[in-house]
Amino acid sequence: MFHGGDLAGLRQRLGYLKDLGATALWITPLPAQVPRRQDSCGYHGYWADLAVPDDGAMEPKLGTVADAVALAGDLHASGMKLVLDLVVNHAGRGARIAAQRPSWFHDEATCKELGDPIVFCSLKGLPDFRQEDPAVASYLTASSRGWMSRIPADGIRMDTAKHVPVGYFADSFVPGVRAVRGDAFLVAEYFDTGPVAQLDPLFHAGFDSAFHFPLRSALIQAFAQAESVSHVADAVASTIATLGEDRARMLVTFLDNHDVPRFLSDASASAGDDAALAARYTLALTSLFTLPGIPQIYSGDELAAVGVYPDNRRDMPEWAWDAATRRGPHAGYVGDGQATWSLVQSLAKLRHDEPALWKGAYAELRRDAPGGPNVLAFLRSSGASRVLVVLNDDPKPIGPMRVPLQAWGDGTVLEEVLHRGAPETIAVARGEVSLELPALTAGVYRAR
Repeated sequence: MFHGGDLAGLRQRLGYLKDLGATALWITPLPAQVPRRQDSCGYHGYWADLAVPDDGAMEPKLGTVADAVALAGDLHASGMKLVLDLVVNHAGRGARIAAQRPSWFHDEATCKELGDPIVFCSLKGLPDFRQEDPAVASYLTASSRGWMSRIPADGIRMDTAKHVPVGYFADSFVPGVRAVRGDAFLVAEYFDTGPVAQLDPLFHAGFDSAFHFPLRSALIQAFAQAESVSHVADAVASTIATLGEDRARMLVTFLDNHDVPRFLSDASASAGDDAALAARYTLALTSLFTLPGIPQIYSGDELAAVGVYPDNRRDMPEWAWDAATRRGPHAGYVGDGQATWSLVQSLAKLRHDEPALWKGAYAELRRDAPGGPNVLAFLRSSGASRVLVVLNDDPKPIGPMRVPLQAWGDGTVLEEVLHRGAPETIAVARGEVSLELPALTAGVYRAR
């Protein structure tokens, strides 16, 4: 059975996204999908039924091109943007193009002779395009240009970028798409938790951003698995040292997406009971919205959903759409649904209101040595906009704890904005602040 919404349904729910504080919507790929194969179908959008010539066919379950154009228009009228999901690595199993142009795909028997098998061999047996062939490159780029020409989207999320020669992006895809939409935001999905230096070639190829899988891994370790917050601090420091602060701020940061277990399902037994998990999730969401990067919320994150594949792709529950029905616990979710939703809304508003959080410098102020309290404190600053964040990832209260702070003068009173248990106000004295934090609590401060 087909599950999921369509473009008309998305248009009906834009008020929900606007109220939450979303500024852009990333949707599933739109191309028509290969026919159902036994018990599988391309409901997710990643098994495109491409053909030569490219017919630009759209998946009928999602709607029409006119529906997509209307969605973009509604988003723009609401001050939001639309990000399309495109795939140039592969076609769907049984796609028409595989029979029409078999020479356009890598041969599994010889692909390893071409170089890195991650790039030149198939992903899970999907027909793997030979982007090094000029005819193939031209076809794929023309297809991407076509989608951006037919639909006034503001950006592209490029699927499986790790499996495509970076030269194709630099020489064909990026200049081709820029010729149609010069200001399109191009973000690459490079699914790898290894060194962040792997992302550098994508920036040089012309991408504006990439998904920050290494930071996601660190957030899971620190908060879902009750390990040291140094995982997070190290990931941020490494990113800035390797890519520079400007590019660090452009990376898309996230806790969940459709390809990984939900954050709350990645939790270890040592993370504690549901109340502790809810508190840890608050720490993770606070980090997501205050560390350098562009935070991405996957549908259900705002409700604290749990699930591993395929349950990490579950339908949105009917109770999600109204504050009254979101209140309280729900099966398959952790904590109070409305409380989590309100937290995401508050963090999104804070990020909107404070330029420090989307364009500001990052400075680590304190992290405790192994064996000490599991605490991280950092400052984000841009001109007069300054935000202090203190995270206690320890199952015990801490304090009084001193944090060096030169951003504000002595006597400045800082006000806490999340109201989740941290002291409501603290004052700067002798170039530092002193505060106590309850167990598993985040404090976010700005000048009163």
